[in-house]
Amino acid sequence: MQNYKKIDYSRNKDVVLRYIPGHFITPHSHVNYYMDLSDMKARQREARATGEEMAEMYLASAVVDTIICLENMEVVGAYLANKLTKAGVISKNAHKTIYVVGPEYDSSGQIIFRENVAHMVKDKNVLVLTASVSTGSSLSNALENIGYYGGHVIGVSAIFSAASKVMGIPILSLYSTADLPDYRSFSPDNCPMCKAGEKADAICNGFGYSSL
Repeated sequence: MQNYKKIDYSRNKDVVLRYIPGHFITPHSHVNYYMDLSDMKARQREARATGEEMAEMYLASAVVDTIICLENMEVVGAYLANKLTKAGVISKNAHKTIYVVGPEYDSSGQIIFRENVAHMVKDKNVLVLTASVSTGSSLSNALENIGYYGGHVIGVSAIFSAASKVMGIPILSLYSTADLPDYRSFSPDNCPMCKAGEKADAICNGFGYSSL
């Protein structure tokens, strides 16, 4: 199931949003577009361009100690950290550089940080990096977990976001519903596509999709 459409980022031709129209089931909603961000996360040139463009949004930030990467965004996160460091964004870490952390999840889907990683979160100024945001439910859960481990979230960065903020924290994204004005997200029990008898194309999450 690959019927890609794409939107080029205005400032950088290596940043390309690929999406697929259809009927998709996410953990918290049904949506009419699947954002296929695989190449942006894994292809070196695109990951670098994406991370560097995201860094532009935070060059005025006072302190970034740790970047927590959700949805397999670690490669992008490394380039984001590199650009912030080169631009002189301050870290209060003793080594004056930024931690880039991919969280572990327990059987109930809660984020956990084991003892060898917890020091990278506790009392740190944390920038949360994610691929896409639809309802914000998964992101809210992540922010609560980070707070439980003592992290102070100073911002959220996404490639695509249908939401402008979560838990009062602004989401800065490269793409938004301004780029896809007909993007829609519905609760599972109030999905007009389901009510119209439209078969779901795939089940998807931050790792990818599985066709039905």
